[in-house]
Amino acid sequence: MNYRDPEGRQRRKTFRRKAEAVAFRNTVEADKLRGTYLDVDAGRISFRVYAEEWLDSRTFSPLTYEATELRLRLHVFPTLGHLELRQIKPSTIQKLLRSMEMAETYRRVIFSNVSAIFSAAVDDDMIAKNPCKASSVTRPATSRRKVVPWPSEWVSSMHDALPPQYRIAVTLGSGLGLRQGEVFGLAVEDIDFLRGVVEVRRQVKVFGGNRLVFGLPKGDKTRTVPLPESVATELSGHLATYPRRSVALPWGTPEADKKSSAGLILTTRERSALNRNYFNTRLWKPGQAHVGIEQSRDNGMHALRHWYASVLLDAGESIRAVSEYLGHSDPGFTLRTYTHLMPSSKERTRAAVDAAFAAGRHVGERVKRELEQPSRG
Repeated sequence: MNYRDPEGRQRRKTFRRKAEAVAFRNTVEADKLRGTYLDVDAGRISFRVYAEEWLDSRTFSPLTYEATELRLRLHVFPTLGHLELRQIKPSTIQKLLRSMEMAETYRRVIFSNVSAIFSAAVDDDMIAKNPCKASSVTRPATSRRKVVPWPSEWVSSMHDALPPQYRIAVTLGSGLGLRQGEVFGLAVEDIDFLRGVVEVRRQVKVFGGNRLVFGLPKGDKTRTVPLPESVATELSGHLATYPRRSVALPWGTPEADKKSSAGLILTTRERSALNRNYFNTRLWKPGQAHVGIEQSRDNGMHALRHWYASVLLDAGESIRAVSEYLGHSDPGFTLRTYTHLMPSSKERTRAAVDAAFAAGRHVGERVKRELEQPSRG
């Protein structure tokens, strides 16, 4: 049977019975009118080929691109890569999820990537529906664990447990709320001791093969953070004992021609930038063991940022200010993450209402006294 697609191109499809041909033609015409027509040859491309094309079209940062490609290559392509898009059903996605024995957070990231690829295929008229969105697919659980800040003594003990030249890392993380890569990328020229501020301009990123680069902080956002006097005092003492070292790294990607230099506060004994893999394995984990802190993801160096946020909120700092100092793009994210750490407002509410009532009674009594006084003629 001959028919025309929405672009007016002549197409042909063979059927065994006339009734099947008529039903197909009616479906095609109805789909053309509804704008839901799909080429019969659409979706014949393999998932791997389409996923690679999708990946190349993204505007990811180089590090995100590398991480996404690795996740697809290791965990998705072995199951879906050889299948055509049109062959992949909700049951296929469920089989993929069952095959992924890993942390739930990592499964969620992979599932999100796969779903995004199928959504793009729907937009490209490759397939009619995204199989990841079917009701029969059991999506990875989305549980948000409450942040539990370290006790202050843990921060102090971890500081003392590290070798002297690296103790300032704990102070920069807990006293300025910096991410680990930002601590490693902080340079002397970023510190304004006179104004009491720190400019967070760069971080050290780690690509595959332990290749280090400088890059903008997360979200490509620089920020200004207040420099507490206690942090400034320790930082001055650290620099007097361990002077800054100029380090040059590629900017953005390991292949970048452009190199950037910075007078880093923290470096290795070989005068190179710190690698988180080395720091966490050789310095942080032994420090945890010495202090008696459980070695878990929750107790990584990121715990220092949580402690910083909890201190600010406990002191009554606003969510907007905390969000700005932490470098979050959305204060709503900060609120969702740390709302349970905010001091209870019950006492402040009671005091505010009591004060308002007291002021009202005071004014009322004064007016009453004035009305009761005899008028002077």
